[in-house]
Amino acid sequence: MTSASKYLATYLNDHLAGATGGLALARRAASENDGSELGDFLSALADEIEADRATLKDIMAALGVRADPVKVAAARVFERIGRLKPNAQLRGYSPLSPLVELEVLRLGIHGKLAMWRALGEVAGTPPLEPERLADLAARAESQAADVEARRLEVARDALAPR
Repeated sequence: MTSASKYLATYLNDHLAGATGGLALARRAASENDGSELGDFLSALADEIEADRATLKDIMAALGVRADPVKVAAARVFERIGRLKPNAQLRGYSPLSPLVELEVLRLGIHGKLAMWRALGEVAGTPPLEPERLADLAARAESQAADVEARRLEVARDALAPR
């Protein structure tokens, strides 16, 4: 087992917190859109985010990095606080809600992509294997492209003059 520096440990825990919040957001957005094509997309995306989060936790464990429970809990709290943002109506889910959710998910995926690429810069020994990190980065790029396509579809519906 390789030992992580305190900076790498902090960095990985920050990304674990982001992944935790992103997963909660994706699951909630999928639930809000259940039974629709967007809901199916978000459910599949949530499964991928969950798998990526598990991979990150595996990497952390292999490096001897413990998850910071305070950061993970804070991510869950911040995701719940984000639900309070009114999206042009005081209560309930509005047509603007999925647009904002997809934008936040897109930002998170770009952060994840940046992490996989940054880890690629120090790769070479297990668990930081260059090929694995390149595959994870490619998956994040694909996720970002898919979310962007959905975001633009939702934007047309949500922002079109009525």
